[in-house]
Amino acid sequence: MIGDIMVSYDDFSRLEIRVGTVVDVKDHPDADRLYVLTVDIGTETRQIVAGMKKYYKPEEIKGKQIAVIVNLEPAVIRGVESQGMLLAAEKGKMVVLLGVDKKIGDGARVC
Repeated sequence: MIGDIMVSYDDFSRLEIRVGTVVDVKDHPDADRLYVLTVDIGTETRQIVAGMKKYYKPEEIKGKQIAVIVNLEPAVIRGVESQGMLLAAEKGKMVVLLGVDKKIGDGARVC
């Protein structure tokens, strides 16, 4: 078993994961390791604070379609509101964004 906690299908199905395109990437004003992303999720744009600065340059993220959890309560991270959470994979010192292998409309539901 990889994880310590088992999650029911019902719990997992409550997460709303959508595909969004990163339209802007800015440095967080009060954190060296964080970016503030603007992500188009089809029906609206969201601001997401993400700790990806160590792994990506802004131009490597801008324009990418990524997976975003859109139904999390907003959180204030170092003084900036984050309106979702991007998904990434980590192994050792490597972190990569989770996205799609073909272009699809923003707002597409991950199922």
